[in-house]
Amino acid sequence: MPDLVICEFMDQAAVDGLQKDFDLHYDPDLVDKPDELLKLVADARALIVRNRTQVRGALLEAGTSLMVIGRLGVGLDNIDLVTCATRNIEVCPASGANDDPVAEYVIAMMLVLLRGGFQATASVIAGDWPRQACIGREVAGKQLGLVGFGGIARNVAARARNLGMTIAAYDPFLPAENPAWKDCEKLELGALLGACDVISLHVPLSDATRNLLDAPAIAGMKKRAVVINTARGGVIDEHALAEALKKGALGGAAIDVYATEPVTADSGKLFAGVPNLFLTPHIAGVTEEANVRVSGVTADNVRRVLEKAS
Repeated sequence: MPDLVICEFMDQAAVDGLQKDFDLHYDPDLVDKPDELLKLVADARALIVRNRTQVRGALLEAGTSLMVIGRLGVGLDNIDLVTCATRNIEVCPASGANDDPVAEYVIAMMLVLLRGGFQATASVIAGDWPRQACIGREVAGKQLGLVGFGGIARNVAARARNLGMTIAAYDPFLPAENPAWKDCEKLELGALLGACDVISLHVPLSDATRNLLDAPAIAGMKKRAVVINTARGGVIDEHALAEALKKGALGGAAIDVYATEPVTADSGKLFAGVPNLFLTPHIAGVTEEANVRVSGVTADNVRRVLEKAS
């Protein structure tokens, strides 16, 4: 049985490096083979996952020898941290390794949502000329509201300032004296939602943040505001968001994360026909370059724990 199990996709160079030092099993589709995963993890000392693998319940019970869980990313809501702590299983996220691509995604979607006109290809090819319908807005002079003001959000803020935006943020856990607040207005959530033209979410999923943007919160936003979610799907009430967009109560949204992933044909019906909505399959933090960085950091973290125990 392998000493290390990797059950979601990882940069091959990082896999090869680990394979030189450890007996490992790598299958990027293993997350979809739960019975096989349970058998393989039974004697493993290390498990490497992304966000789809639910490291809790039966999986943790099966992994009686687990010492470390490497997370190819930063979100930890798919891992039972309490049980891991009780069993002295070290959980190692790849902190900071994908900040840049997430920030770039937010900026890209912000530009697309405000400017508009980027879905006119079929009309232009057909000989139509919907010029008036495609006139959009500039980001310069708009206010960006960041819900959560950690590393990624600050990265977004730096880029947005260079585009001429003003920045506001809501983060009750970041002390007021923290230097990150320089050049950023500190607001309570309700005030931020009501004042900002672009709302970008950067909070983990927890009991406190689940459906943080529910129907009343969305109703408190500017009518033409746009929302971008690269955090976790459960932070937004997806039904309330879809209804607001259908009614024209919001200017648009870009969603990269969902309450249930992957989205199924059935659950996806919620978003059918919703105007000015861009959906992507949880790829904001995954670029070719970021995959190399995240995989390298994760491999180093897992190697450190295993070698320390040897």
